Amino acid sequence: MQDDTQSRTTLSPSPQASDAGRQPLWKHGVAAAVVAAITTTVLAAIASAAGVSFGQGTDETIPIPMFTILTLVFSLIGVAIAAVMARKARKPRSTFVRTAIVLIVLSFVPNLTFGFDAGSAVTLMALHVVAAAIVVPVLAKRLPQTR
Repeated sequence: MQDDTQSRTTLSPSPQASDAGRQPLWKHGVAAAVVAAITTTVLAAIASAAGVSFGQGTDETIPIPMFTILTLVFSLIGVAIAAVMARKARKPRSTFVRTAIVLIVLSFVPNLTFGFDAGSAVTLMALHVVAAAIVVPVLAKRLPQTR
């Protein structure tokens, strides 16, 4: 007769074995931030080549490298917010997603109020959504439903 303890051990991985394959939230967040930064920068360059000015009614325009920098900075702020939610929120995943949605909507305000032409404003808002669509699901997936 087979030992029950041995069969249970081989069927279910030990906690250490299952944790070893999991990366911390911040590692996934940084990776998603890099992907989002590259994606938004490429899309901004394409939009610029297609005639979107990214200007604010003056001769000054947003330089393409700023898309990389700002996407990285704000995505990493999102990673930090997710880490805080993981530790403090009663329902980390839903709290993070709701917070992210509010912050994305608030990110549209400068695009609408800083004097961008319609094409630039719409493109900038779309780029915010693209970055969020890359980063938010990656972070949310790694947050527990409840704490």
